[in-house]
This record gives sequence, structure tokens and C-alpha cells, in this order.
Amino acid sequence: MSADFVARGQDLELESIRKEFPGFVAVDDLDLKIPAGEFFALLGPSGCGKTTTLRMIAGLETPSAGRILIGGNDVTDQKPHQRPVNTVFQNYALFPHMSVEENVAFGLKQRKVDNPQQQAQAALEMVELQHLAARRPQQLSGGQQQRVALARALVNRPALLLLDEPLGALDLKLRRQMQIELKAIQMEVGLTFLHVTHDQEEAMDMADTVAVMNHGHIEQMGAPEALYDRPKTAFVAKFLGQSNIFVGEVAEADDAKLAINFKGNRLAAPAARVEKTKGKVAIGVRPEKTSFHPEKPASDPAVNTLGPGTITDIRFTGVSNQYQIEIPEVGEITVFAQNIGKSPVVELGAEVWVSWKVEHSFGLADLPTGEEEVAE
Repeated sequence: MSADFVARGQDLELESIRKEFPGFVAVDDLDLKIPAGEFFALLGPSGCGKTTTLRMIAGLETPSAGRILIGGNDVTDQKPHQRPVNTVFQNYALFPHMSVEENVAFGLKQRKVDNPQQQAQAALEMVELQHLAARRPQQLSGGQQQRVALARALVNRPALLLLDEPLGALDLKLRRQMQIELKAIQMEVGLTFLHVTHDQEEAMDMADTVAVMNHGHIEQMGAPEALYDRPKTAFVAKFLGQSNIFVGEVAEADDAKLAINFKGNRLAAPAARVEKTKGKVAIGVRPEKTSFHPEKPASDPAVNTLGPGTITDIRFTGVSNQYQIEIPEVGEITVFAQNIGKSPVVELGAEVWVSWKVEHSFGLADLPTGEEEVAE
């Protein structure tokens, strides 16, 4: 890669950002700081406020309140072209009547930068498309068009690159390939990337830090592994992967462990992995941390056990089988069993017991509501 494209990213800071539209608040009192050079993902469902946040950073929307700082400079009132920011959109927005090289050089020519063709060629070399410089966008695949859009953004050497659902139009195989390439390019060029997506796997695969957004605010933020292993709210537990969640009154709480009474069963979690220690508490576990047995396991204080129940559904998902187990008075529990050549039980209707290690449980700060609630 050309040394011209090794750049210094700048940090991004949002201070008490609020965005109101007629009849609703899209973003509510949002505080966020992204360190320079980080690959940051803003993850959430449609309508959570993530795209509105990106548009405010880009200068395409004006905050109702709060400040936006890039590299310590207040850009809240600056026009989009005045900000050290470029955006890559899902639809690429390439000019169909221009060649690939002309698309990449367009912004440089508008700003009357010296040697625009030479810089465009260097940017295309970075995304490994220099051999297609003379082609038109419609002669390229979706993945190639996405790389042209990336080169066009990077050639302007922004301090901050915004990615708005950039891989959403690609098929699964190409999307995974582009995830790897995007991350590699980000690490090489040293820019700050803010990636907005609703795709949990995409955020987990690429980002150094993920912020899960819901109803205009951030529910939880941290490293992908930490968010997945230790969700703190029911929304994060359900949105970021799958979770089995059980709600009951606290029966025991000390420095080592918290236990709840759940439908006549005692379920425990380590004290260090719970957010709430009084009243009604939700304890959860990821499906891949659970297992099932044809006979009731021996009593063990380090293991949570529920059952017996009946296998009501088995789904082959490639790397694992997904089992749905219905336990009377308890409800439905999901268990993932990795495909390693042999599954312990494969018949529908088989009676089994479900168990998992207490150390894999987590306690949430709130209770699930509506359809998300497994038990109460």
C-alpha cells in the first residue's frame, strides 16, 4: 500500500446530542467518545437512532441540542464539506457515466488537488482494483463497486470514515469477504471508522468496540466479546445473539453468588456477573453454554438444572444443531449442540434434562417485557 494513505485518524466526541423530529425524539441525550484510529460499530434495529446519529456527524442533519467534536474541534455548525469526514453508503452512489478512476478522482478535481489521477490510482491500488480503472461502475460486481466507493472516500484522507450499512446489498459470501477486507484496510490506513449496522455478526466480526443502541440511547458499549458474554440488559441479551432468560425472586445473594426461585427451581449466577441483587431478577444463559441429558444429572451447586422436558424441534444450522426443549411450567429453552460428528439426542419427542454451569449465567439490570419475556 502506498505510504500516502497511511493517515492519522482523529477522535470523535458527541456531547449530550439530541435530535427531535415532529412527534418523536430520534436520539436522546447521547454521549459518546470514539478514540482515534478505532473501528467502532453502532449497532441496533431499525428506528433506534443509529442512522440519524451518523447523519448528524456527517453534517446531513442538525442536532436539536448538544455538540459534535472531531479531533477536539467543534464541528456542530459546519457544513458537510467543511468536516474532515467522508461517508460510504449502502447504494455506493457512483457516477454511472464516469470510469472507475474518474469516480475516485472526482472529489479531488472538485477541490483542485494536484495530480488527482495519480492519487486515484494509488487509492485503487489500495483496494486492489487498479486493473479495472477504465471500466464503468455497471461493469463491476457489487463487491467491486463497494471497493470503488471506499477508495473514493479514502482518497480524500478524511480523519473519520462513516460507513452506513455498507455491506447490506451484498450476498452472504461476498459480505464476509468484504468484512475482512474493510478491517484490514482500516488497520493499514489508521483512520477512525464508524460503522452503522443492524447486522450483529458484522459488528462483532469487525469492530474493536460495539455500542448497542435502542430507542435513541446506548444500552451497552464495549468489546464484542464482553457484550456477548456479559450482556447487562434484556435488550442486549436478546438482540446480540440468543439468550434463555428466567425471571424469579432473589432467594440468596452474597459476595460469591446470587440465586433466584424460578418455578420451583433454584437458578444461580456468579455475583460478579449480575446487575441487580434484590426483588425480581432475570438470569440468562447463552444457548451454546447449555447442554441436555437423557437422565437427570447429579445435584451439583456449580450447575443449574431444569427438566425434564421434551425436544419439540431440531434445526440443522451448519456448525451446530439448534434444539427447542419444552419444559412443563418452565417454558421453551434453546440449546445449541456443536456438530462434531455425533449429537447426544436426535429424536423429536425425546425426554431430556437441561443444564449449564453457574459460571456461565448472567444477571440483568432489568426484566424482559412483552414477547421477549420467557418466564415471570
